[in-house]
Amino acid sequence: MSDAEIAAELMRLARARGADKSFCPSEAARALARDWRALMPEVRRVAATLPLRATQKGRPVDPATARGPIRLSLAPE
Repeated sequence: MSDAEIAAELMRLARARGADKSFCPSEAARALARDWRALMPEVRRVAATLPLRATQKGRPVDPATARGPIRLSLAPE
């Protein structure tokens, strides 16, 4: 799976939800691969490079290094 494919799916989900809603990165992984769990580190790494906000329990986090569940949403402009 290429970074470009992962980035496209992450941004598609973020735009579909809109600025006020968030999504779990696993949604992107599930859309891209049958073995989606193995793809999660790559999804989080790519998410860190995009105009997305990552939160955990409502607080901003780095998606590439955060442990546990996170949510992604469009970053404010």
